[in-house]
Amino acid sequence: MGIIGWIIIGAAAGWIASMFTGNNKQMGAFKNIIVGIIGGFIGGLLMNLAGGVGMTGFNLWSLAVACVGAIILLLIVNAFNRKAHYN
Repeated sequence: MGIIGWIIIGAAAGWIASMFTGNNKQMGAFKNIIVGIIGGFIGGLLMNLAGGVGMTGFNLWSLAVACVGAIILLLIVNAFNRKAHYN
């Protein structure tokens, strides 16, 4: 998958994850793309560790894997932000 594919999948996955975790108001397009791309790496790594197939190209499976990874990333970031906010 080329860079354009990563950007498109990343933008969609980041946006879906931000809607799921309630971060949509704080995130713009650039942050959604970054979160989605990192989420793709996290989701692909977790799927490979579990014996499944990670990112396979520009398709719905790759979008689902990237969404799962992006949701995990945003949940971790939210946990650290809440902890820092209360300290």
